Amino acid sequence: MNAICLVVAGVLRATLPTNEVTIAWLHSVEKIRWVERYRVERDALRLVEAHIEGSGAGMDPPPDATFAGGGWTWHPAAGPLPQVRLTVSPFARDYDVCDGDRCRTLTSIIASGSPSADARGRIEVVDMQACRRANG
Repeated sequence: MNAICLVVAGVLRATLPTNEVTIAWLHSVEKIRWVERYRVERDALRLVEAHIEGSGAGMDPPPDATFAGGGWTWHPAAGPLPQVRLTVSPFARDYDVCDGDRCRTLTSIIASGSPSADARGRIEVVDMQACRRANG
């Protein structure tokens, strides 16, 4: 069974038992919400949808984006990605990670994967990648 793994410095911190996840954050300069939805395809992640609630500072939607519900949505033509690198920083708001109806901050997810893990106050690089569930 497919899942999504979150890895910090080569150490597995959490496994999300899902084949699709939505990542959302506020752009650090423009303070505009950006949302990306990824799906596991074979042994990689595919960006299947992106949504922004405005534009500026490198965030302009592509020409094929549609505007509805207060933002621009499009379906990127990017190929499969072996990993998506997310950076947790005390200088920017945390990522929201949603699998189904359950949303949590990225920091809370990686901290729950290890009793000594705590990303507050320091920069953490988190690799999100496709993986297999341990019991599935």
